[in-house]
Amino acid sequence: MSNIQSKIDQEREQAREVCSTEGAQSGDCAAAWDAVEELQAEASHQKETKTTKNSLEVYCDDNPDALECRVYED
Repeated sequence: MSNIQSKIDQEREQAREVCSTEGAQSGDCAAAWDAVEELQAEASHQKETKTTKNSLEVYCDDNPDALECRVYED
């Protein structure tokens, strides 16, 4: 996750530089900030996919032989 955060920081700095040289209303400025937003969305998505386990999953990790946790194969 720190890798994507460093990439976000790099893109943000680049967007600021582009906007200061090209102007805030330029297409290049908008594209640079779009790149920042895309990376932020990806970071958010990665964070969501690493959600914690529900209580049954945690219980079964701790007690794999419990009746509630048994898995039967056909």
